Amino acid sequence: MPAPLMQIETENELPQEVDCVVIGAGIVGVSTAYWLARSGMRAVLLEKGRVGAEQSSRNWGWCRQQNRDARELPLSTHSLALWEEMTRDIGADLGFRRCGLLYLSDDAAEIEGWANWGRFARGEGVDTRMLSSAEATERGATTGKTWAGGVWSPTDGTADPSRAAPLIAQGARKHGAVVLQNCAARGIETSAGAVSAVVTEHGVIRTPLVVLSGGAWAGSFLHQSGIFFPQASVRSSILSLKPGGQGLPDAVHTAAASVTRRFDGGYTVAVSGRSHVDPTPGMIRGAKHFLPMFAKRWKVLSPGGLQAWKAGFETRAIWALDQETPMERVRILDPQPSKAHVEETLRRGRKLLPALGDIPMQASWAGYIDSTPDGVPVIDADIGIPGLTLAAGLSGHGFGIGPGVGHLVADLVIGRAPITETAQYKLNRFERSQWGKVSKF
Repeated sequence: MPAPLMQIETENELPQEVDCVVIGAGIVGVSTAYWLARSGMRAVLLEKGRVGAEQSSRNWGWCRQQNRDARELPLSTHSLALWEEMTRDIGADLGFRRCGLLYLSDDAAEIEGWANWGRFARGEGVDTRMLSSAEATERGATTGKTWAGGVWSPTDGTADPSRAAPLIAQGARKHGAVVLQNCAARGIETSAGAVSAVVTEHGVIRTPLVVLSGGAWAGSFLHQSGIFFPQASVRSSILSLKPGGQGLPDAVHTAAASVTRRFDGGYTVAVSGRSHVDPTPGMIRGAKHFLPMFAKRWKVLSPGGLQAWKAGFETRAIWALDQETPMERVRILDPQPSKAHVEETLRRGRKLLPALGDIPMQASWAGYIDSTPDGVPVIDADIGIPGLTLAAGLSGHGFGIGPGVGHLVADLVIGRAPITETAQYKLNRFERSQWGKVSKF
């Protein structure tokens, strides 16, 4: 079933000409449209289905600096402040809370890894606190067990995946952006080699600037223009419980399970990293790029089925711009969750926090997490076609940095000083044979 998601009403009329078209209304797309419109640009946000209906409403809702790749850390820090700023400006509750994130472990190597990251991060101004066994056990008292150690990141927090993207889209509209749902972008047109228009299922929008924030669909969309974007997706199954329980942490992570309090008082329960690999044409074509990542994660990955292949979001077929495309045939990626994974996740969550034992399950769902070979997104305005900017491959940890990614994309589009360095997000880094290297700090 779909994940819980607020529905919003948006425009129906297609503008003839704008300054910039943003394709894809997940957390990155809505944030980009918001910052563009707030800067005075005439922006249109196109969504083939509903705003936020794919991975942006199917995640845990964590907004963290803790354990970020060093290349993402500045963007993460900026994003925490931007969540607060956007909430004030939009005048609606995005569910963002600096509730703190708690990590607990009995694995000495894992604890040492957190400690090493913490030594680096504190030098970057991050408030991350190692917990002794006694401190971890006290903070994790509701688990009813003794822990070897942990981490407490008090300035990190969570936002509400069921509300954030729709409300930010409303904020973009407040500043003059046009938001169109059920309007698929089929492709781009060029003039003298540069972007000149976007072709949609309902007509053509003239524009010199396009931002592609299409999530799992980005690779196949770029393929239409001859641009190779190494992208692979895995299917993750999670669940939510109804409200209940007393004195439980707002957000806790362990190797066995992670639990997050939802905006409605219920709880999201998930197992980090555990996913199914559903083969697709795009995954097969880019397999060599992802071998190092899959080799590291093989213990938590399971072979999947043909759901993704049939959905067509990683197709390598070329489609005609005057005919129906895969985006119109599948308005929303809503894969079936793994019943076995959901049952195992529920068992682990209730074992971790016994107070959840009497709380019934509210819903379960799955989502496709699109990743790059090094687990770091591509945010790049120089990918081969002047006027086309790519912001995709958030690799399962993009919700929390969505506001910062949107701001950075707007910086690139407008041509102003970016809020953070951009070299680490370039698409051409994969051409330099760096795809197998992952920087922790």
